Amino acid sequence: MSYHLCVDCGGSKTAAAIADSAGNILGRAHGGPSNFAYLGLSNFMQAVTETVQAALKSVLPESDSNPLPPPPNAPLFASAWFGVSGVDSNAAIARLVPPLTTLLGVEPVVANDTHLLAAPLSMHDDVSAAIGCVSGTGGIVVSFKQGQGARLEELGRVGGWGWILGDEGGGFHVGREAVRQILWDEDRASVYPPEQRDTHSTLKKRVLERFGIEDPFELLTIVHWPDPTPETPSQDAPEYTRMVREKRLSSLAPLVFAAAFEDKDPLALRVLGHTTRELVDQLCVLLRPESEEPGKAYPARTVKASEAILCFGGSLVGVDAYRKIILDELERRGHVMKRVTFIDDAAVAGAKALAAVGRAQ
Repeated sequence: MSYHLCVDCGGSKTAAAIADSAGNILGRAHGGPSNFAYLGLSNFMQAVTETVQAALKSVLPESDSNPLPPPPNAPLFASAWFGVSGVDSNAAIARLVPPLTTLLGVEPVVANDTHLLAAPLSMHDDVSAAIGCVSGTGGIVVSFKQGQGARLEELGRVGGWGWILGDEGGGFHVGREAVRQILWDEDRASVYPPEQRDTHSTLKKRVLERFGIEDPFELLTIVHWPDPTPETPSQDAPEYTRMVREKRLSSLAPLVFAAAFEDKDPLALRVLGHTTRELVDQLCVLLRPESEEPGKAYPARTVKASEAILCFGGSLVGVDAYRKIILDELERRGHVMKRVTFIDDAAVAGAKALAAVGRAQ
């Protein structure tokens, strides 16, 4: 039997999934980080090899020998798909394909890891495009149409610029906006007499408690404090001095979600309203109106929501209530997606998609 392999190569872990021709997942495994840009070819191949071998052990438990690379007369894989973080150019893909082909005995599809989010496109006949929307620590949106075989053709891409320049809708953006809105309320209250100022908020309370402070303006010191140096600060120093600045803010996202969805705190809901509007701004770049104005030209690579599946991925959009805010804002702007799904395991989704393509051929 030939199997379908998908490997999700990320900055924090490698995930592999193996499916049979019916799309049943037979083997799964997780390994260490495999961002190609960070590791280089040798370390990348080591991480991938170890993870795929671990996944194969549950598929071929009777095999005591190393199954990779497979002998030419006994191929293991009918197809393979690698979504690799740190791969953003044809040159990088060209470097990876030969050693991966040698390892697996079949030439894999290699693309950026965002492509895996759009894997469900091949499993639905009623959509012609997919939009992958990542909202975790960072954020990016990418649109696709089906290419040849298992390949996806990228149509448009917005964001993914990193925490300093973007990551709209992601954890850093949510944390930064929380601090901004807390300080904005304090600024607006400054023109009133002290006895008339009311800046109470459960989000504000949670954030101040998180850093062990009472004055909201101490947040300015915390946010701008330099990143820790190799000389580890004293254990008596505040915890934030041992955190990089990006994490100081992105770590606040769970507090915002708790205040918004458990406490129904107006300030927290305002924060999420702001971050989701900016994320939807990016999604709208990839979309065209359902009713096109006569004589108006629209970019050829935009898609209609009614003909597309929106594939969410990332820890923040794993929360139903956050996804609903995004979808409600899209609908308010006239975009109702044909299908919506959340991909909690991109490797599994990719392996199932490969099997579906194989059955259709």
